[in-house]
Amino acid sequence: MNEKPKATIEPYAGTVKVMFSDAIVASTDNAVLLKEEGHDPVFYIPFEDIYFEFLRSSSTVSRCPLKGKARYWNAEAVGSAADDVMWAYDHPLPEMEGIRQHGAFDPSKVKIEATPQQDILHTPHLP
Repeated sequence: MNEKPKATIEPYAGTVKVMFSDAIVASTDNAVLLKEEGHDPVFYIPFEDIYFEFLRSSSTVSRCPLKGKARYWNAEAVGSAADDVMWAYDHPLPEMEGIRQHGAFDPSKVKIEATPQQDILHTPHLP
């Protein structure tokens, strides 16, 4: 029997910033984290928090049995360029609907900084 890998999508409580060649190409407090069996967790950033002026559509597409068909973007900023830096699933499979209108970035081509939200309830407050 061929079972699909298991995956979860959960909101990330904090800020995620993506840099390419010293340019911030995405920054959000609304990222989701996709945890897929057998893979490293991946941040997906809402399109409204991605600076598409640094990105150009690529001809690359891929298919994932769990998520569906992905399309890719190349990046160009501060005199540098790289292919297939970001991908997104325009019409993800129903169980992955939480990543629709979100992009993910290749951590080997960009720098991703994730800063967890401070736990205000459990942080001591000094006078």
